[in-house]
Amino acid sequence: MKSTIMLSLFSLFLLAVILSGCSEVSAWQRGHLAKPHMAVQPHPLQVVLRGHIYGSREAALASGANEGGGGCGCY
Repeated sequence: MKSTIMLSLFSLFLLAVILSGCSEVSAWQRGHLAKPHMAVQPHPLQVVLRGHIYGSREAALASGANEGGGGCGCY
């Protein structure tokens, strides 16, 4: 009985915390949020390039090239 009450209170508290993070963004604030440094990946081209390099190095081990650091993904 006590554990169900505690579980109910905890879930209610968790729901209140989650819902308090939701807010409406005004039109004038959207310009600030759309800036490149606010993005999850501010440099998407750099992320793609590093992924390509990492994939090439990992594929070097499969083709049998063991010299030159290929295969481990090290930089």
